[in-house]
Amino acid sequence: MTDIPATAGPADLHRPFATTAIQTALDGPVLRIRLGATPEDNTFTVALLDDLLAVLHALHDRPDIRVLLLTGAGADFNLGAERTEFQTALAHDPTGTALRRMNDKALRVCEALENTHAITIARLHGRVIGAGLALASYCDLRAGADDCRFRMPEVALGLPPAWGGAMGRLIAEAGVSHIRELMLTGENFDAAAAQRLGLLHKVAPRDGLDAAVDSWIRPLLRRAPEALVLTKRMLNGYARAARTAEVGLLDAHLLSAHLGLAQTGQSAPPPAPVHS
Repeated sequence: MTDIPATAGPADLHRPFATTAIQTALDGPVLRIRLGATPEDNTFTVALLDDLLAVLHALHDRPDIRVLLLTGAGADFNLGAERTEFQTALAHDPTGTALRRMNDKALRVCEALENTHAITIARLHGRVIGAGLALASYCDLRAGADDCRFRMPEVALGLPPAWGGAMGRLIAEAGVSHIRELMLTGENFDAAAAQRLGLLHKVAPRDGLDAAVDSWIRPLLRRAPEALVLTKRMLNGYARAARTAEVGLLDAHLLSAHLGLAQTGQSAPPPAPVHS
């Protein structure tokens, strides 16, 4: 495996793709991305989002890359957004503009992952929390180790579930009734439950997870590229049709407004009365 070049041009064949917060490796037509520069890096930072955006943008010029595999760098897939960066952003910019830009970046990453021509696979293990589950939900296929533990903790932490526009995607994948329960209660659920909900397509023992993923990759690489891309885009189009309003565009504003009020010790205003 080799580091992914930025473009497919002859002059770039041996130039590594510059990333600092993720690890990229190219194995023929399969690009493997580890979320984190070290095993201890298990949250979504601005630097990680920047790297993901750069790699996903570079894929526009790499039709030879047909499968994108996402996995964690350490004992867990991902523990969610790095909340200390939220507070730092607000401290430096109380207007919330910097925080909105940060969360708009998360939305762009998720949209780029959903729209890339490559078939995307999430290889999940350990804990998959908050934004980690949100990002995984945008992958076309998801396989998890049987030791996976999932949680959507935002409401329990006093935050709106506003990261990457993922609420609509999660509802499309697992159904509004299930996502409502899991978001409101913040309860943990295991790999077997995630598979029943449709959040995982396959569950395997930890030592059999790579084989489970490879059992997808081999037939995918035998399929006609254009047929795969067209089918992926048709599926995404029908899934989006069920989301009549793309309220994910409001996520950055909702989160920055909520945290801004919390920073000043204010409460969010009560809803206006509804008159019949």
